[in-house]
Amino acid sequence: MKFTDMLKKKKKEHTNMQENNDELNEQTAAEQDTIQQTAEETTQEPTAEQKLKEELAQANDKYLRLYAEFDNFRRRTTKERVELLQTAGKEIIVSLLPVLDDFERAFKSMDQATDVVAVKAGVELIHSKLNNILAQKGLKPMEAVGEPFDADLHEAITNVPAPTEELKGKVIDQMEKGYYLGDKVVRFAKVIVGN
Repeated sequence: MKFTDMLKKKKKEHTNMQENNDELNEQTAAEQDTIQQTAEETTQEPTAEQKLKEELAQANDKYLRLYAEFDNFRRRTTKERVELLQTAGKEIIVSLLPVLDDFERAFKSMDQATDVVAVKAGVELIHSKLNNILAQKGLKPMEAVGEPFDADLHEAITNVPAPTEELKGKVIDQMEKGYYLGDKVVRFAKVIVGN
């Protein structure tokens, strides 16, 4: 009887084990289905967090590209500005070279000249040529004598008693001419003002 009891006990254990295995298989299959569904959901639709991370990565990429582009633009404009400043006076210098040549010729002719009138006429021609070149570049002389004193245009050297009542507060004499370049004052006229 013991043997039969043992056999029954073994059969019972075997049946219990088989039932446990079946339950385990069912649980494992259910878990695998859940994992597969989760994986499918994950691959099908990214979560809001993933979308935000993706958008952030794209925004960072755009920002870095824009920053690099701006940095390149800044360097290029700085380089162009430096080049412009270095060559800004080139045009005016080249246009003044003929005047310099004329002055050199005038100096050579002054050594041998006996006629002062001819030398004076030559210097006047060179002066006229220089004024024409500067006028072409936008330089205009300022007329100050007889005009009312204006601190934006004139620099008063001194005040003297006005010879007439009309000249009070006006420019009586000019020590140095003032000049405009376009519409901007590039040198103030040094003047004597009547008081």
